[in-house]
Amino acid sequence: MRQIYPVQGPDLPLIAQARADSLPDSVAELAVLYGNEAAPDVSGPPVRGPVRANMVASTDGAVALGGRSGGLSGAADRMVFTVLRSLADVVLVGSGTARTERYQPVRAKEIWPQLRPQDAAPLPPIAVVSGTLNLAGCERLLTMPPGGPQTIVITTAAPPADRLAMLAGRARIIQAGTDRVDIGTALQELAELGYRHVLCEGGPTLLGELVSAGLLDELCLTTSPVLAAGSAGRIVASRQASPAGAAARLSLVHVLCDGDFLLCRYRAA
Repeated sequence: MRQIYPVQGPDLPLIAQARADSLPDSVAELAVLYGNEAAPDVSGPPVRGPVRANMVASTDGAVALGGRSGGLSGAADRMVFTVLRSLADVVLVGSGTARTERYQPVRAKEIWPQLRPQDAAPLPPIAVVSGTLNLAGCERLLTMPPGGPQTIVITTAAPPADRLAMLAGRARIIQAGTDRVDIGTALQELAELGYRHVLCEGGPTLLGELVSAGLLDELCLTTSPVLAAGSAGRIVASRQASPAGAAARLSLVHVLCDGDFLLCRYRAA
């Protein structure tokens, strides 16, 4: 893997420090390149930190191959995936993606413990968003492994009572919004629980909610060297297209190249 933009590499003293923490060189370099922005340091109630999304797409824009994103991934993309999870306080995902991608709680072998945020739990919990609490197919997320983090379920203020009762003792519940989940309120609730660096892993509808609300601070996008064709959607989906001139603008931070894969990091402009 090599950096092709900007041409100057990451700060070498920082890499040296990361290597001193017994990280492989490749992971140490990625840790510097993707290092967290500092969460706001203010007195009073906690405020949310940065929200980062990590997505993969084919060269022609498809978000899945054969119905799942895994077919688009590669070795470098998977390594960035582990680094970003290691840097996150919490992993945010929509229930549809959790079901399709067969999510389960984060396991110790999937992260780099040296990269965990200061004072953070050993493993980041998964926070799954579902207004209806239809979590069929997400059963593995609701089975907490010994010593692992309990899954967080984000839903509305009035979810179906029977489904809410079924989650008792199996997940931590955040209720935000009335008819639909209010993602801004949910992020504030997460911050008040100490989860300020948020990593969103999709899907497109949840990412669309973040974009529409102006709450997405950063996008990490891997472009896979595949022409998928077919009818797969894009990485962001919303109920209506942005009007001319109102689309969210991004600023390119860096581009990495690994074989035929491109890995880009953008910040909200």
